Amino acid sequence: MTVVTPKFGMGASVLRLEDAAFIQGRGRYTDDIQPDGVLHGYVLRSPVAKGKFSIASTEAAKAAPGVHLVLTGADVAHLADLKSGVMQKQPDGTIAPTRDIPILCRDRVQYVGDAVAFVVADSRELAQDAAELIEVDYDAEDAASGTAHALDPETPLVWPELGSNRAFTYHVGDKAKTDAAFAKADHITHIEFVNNRLVPNYMEARAAIGEWKADEDRFVLTTGSQGVHSMQKIVAGVFGADKKRIRVVTPDVGGGFGPKTFVYREYPLVLEAAKRLGRPVKWTGDRTEHFLTDAQGRDNAVKAEMALTKDGRFLGLRVDLFANIGAYISQYGPFIPFVGVSMSTGVYDIQALDVGVTGVYTNTCPVDAYRGAGRPEAAFLLEKLVDACARELGLAPHEIRRRNFIRPDQMPYRTQTGRLYDTGEFAGHMDVSMQRAEWEAFPERLEEAKARGKIRGIGMATYVEACAFAGSEPAFVELNGDGSVTLKIGTQTNGQGHATAYAQFVAEKLNLPMERIHVRQGDTDELKAGGGTGGSRSIPLGGVSAARAGEDLAEKIKRIAADELEAAAGDIELVDGNARIVGTDRSIDYSAIAKAAKLPDDLKGFGEFVQNEATYPNGTHICEVEIDPDTGATYVVRYTVVDDFGATVNPVLLAGQIHGGVMQGIGQALREETVYGDDGQLLSASFMDYAMPRADDVPFFHFETRNVPSTTNALGIKGAGEAGTIGATPAALNAVTDALYRACGVTHIDMPTTPARVWAAIQNAAAK
Repeated sequence: MTVVTPKFGMGASVLRLEDAAFIQGRGRYTDDIQPDGVLHGYVLRSPVAKGKFSIASTEAAKAAPGVHLVLTGADVAHLADLKSGVMQKQPDGTIAPTRDIPILCRDRVQYVGDAVAFVVADSRELAQDAAELIEVDYDAEDAASGTAHALDPETPLVWPELGSNRAFTYHVGDKAKTDAAFAKADHITHIEFVNNRLVPNYMEARAAIGEWKADEDRFVLTTGSQGVHSMQKIVAGVFGADKKRIRVVTPDVGGGFGPKTFVYREYPLVLEAAKRLGRPVKWTGDRTEHFLTDAQGRDNAVKAEMALTKDGRFLGLRVDLFANIGAYISQYGPFIPFVGVSMSTGVYDIQALDVGVTGVYTNTCPVDAYRGAGRPEAAFLLEKLVDACARELGLAPHEIRRRNFIRPDQMPYRTQTGRLYDTGEFAGHMDVSMQRAEWEAFPERLEEAKARGKIRGIGMATYVEACAFAGSEPAFVELNGDGSVTLKIGTQTNGQGHATAYAQFVAEKLNLPMERIHVRQGDTDELKAGGGTGGSRSIPLGGVSAARAGEDLAEKIKRIAADELEAAAGDIELVDGNARIVGTDRSIDYSAIAKAAKLPDDLKGFGEFVQNEATYPNGTHICEVEIDPDTGATYVVRYTVVDDFGATVNPVLLAGQIHGGVMQGIGQALREETVYGDDGQLLSASFMDYAMPRADDVPFFHFETRNVPSTTNALGIKGAGEAGTIGATPAALNAVTDALYRACGVTHIDMPTTPARVWAAIQNAAAK
């Protein structure tokens, strides 16, 4: 039998099918949608971080031009608060009480931007004008804003009835075993640092359209999301309704990074307003609202120490981590540090672990999942600590890593937190990355930089992360009457290129041109369930399911073709949208096959891959920086990545994911910082104050893979969506620290390493 090689199967460098529409301005985002008769909403937000408030009157707002509705907390008392269902057990076996997010505050506000009222008018401008007429009296109180000092006795309590700003406490590891490891150590390295808070800053600010379909007795919510089904369930809970009465639709999405997973207050508000008014209601947030209210990321204060032998072998690890969760418990907020802690030992064979996590309330925007969701925090902690260990023992960074890597012959390897690594050759990708980065020739580049009066440093990070967690993502395909194929799946593209990647899996099985495969996501009416996009799960889970669905449909097509061509199904091959008897010119195209089917199910394929364990992408990042000591300005001059993603679906899409992730990691290390004042005011509430990476911050990347297929995933795929961010932050910070240490003996600098902070470190070192 002739073997037909698919043109665009798994592993092919196919350009994105989506790009033509986006480049030509034909994208369709939530704010582009204008239902007939649409009204516009505006949220009145608290200008104070903490305090009681009362609304003296809304009459002036109600009487303002174009106003149709004004809602306050009393008006939406029937709507349930937004709750989190992921609180973990504490060491004493209890689950800490939550503090849920009210749809509109009733008599207290807890952070700047807390929602006080909702105004609906003919335009956003009229709604905003009317909101300013609402008479609100605030009785401001002292606020808690800092992570490290949240539990200090003098810090004001966010929730006085709890008696503490402690939200929860988790513990992972074996304290007695770790104490014993430290007792016999020849050396102990200790570090303290801040993992700075970040604003996600996707390109498309959030927006939502609410509609009430009286003839269907249900709501329709249109909004950018990372999965419509979880949003449907949560919104239904807010209204106390069966989820069938909530349809959620997601059009194009301009970036998500985690925070577009969550249900925010505006979504129930536009639905409630639409039902009351009998007209669609749209809310579109501006960038300031994004800074104030969209779930933020990171924000840990950490103390960590490693016990070592005199030759640099790791014996035990202790961590004390404070995680700022903001004023309320967000959807997955308490789970993020827990996931991070599960990756505490990284790529190293560390046999004793003692980690304590304390979540703390502050009068700030809630903190939740942001690209990597706990794993970047864990990798940063460990890779910063490993570099400090190497410095103190006089070992090269790569040498101390090599001595402590989990070896391939130890796989599968169970970590002290219960993670099961199936494959990994950590020294292998470190060696390749060092070759590509010309690590051994760095001293020559250092001397050349010195001759120009510059400071130069090089840093590495070797990481492993957990993603594509246990579960599944079913895929459904159907042959259409025109011979094209539609794939339906419950993930949600946010710009990653799902339409291209999924089409590759199906095209390979059906031997159909990719442009004839239509990928549909983002409508609860089209699929009953779906897991959404997050944790780099879409391709490792959804891609395998799509491939299996394609196989299922291919077999059905062959059976129908065999009947039509009077041949055996085993003698049918699929070629460019035709079913053909092998070795002949007798064929039938897919459109004719669609017409020949006797039952609708004959044209439908289904696939579901169920994965029982996470996958574990890993790799090495090497960053080289140059610093101007007169200004503190830092430039990334070389950047090398060698990753193990198990298998590559599309090199073009993969490179895009890595480049974007690396820049987000560099952004955290060198530029970005969310700053709250002691009074809880957000001091970095715009791009004038919050330094995003710019085009001239982007280095030329060297990226390649050294894949070791996963034995957990059916196609060997490990996932890649978050990996760039996870490896980049510690690599960049380690490079800056290396530069400062070589030049002036500085061993620690907190992120972000802004020019002012770097310059101050240099000046302080010179003064000493």
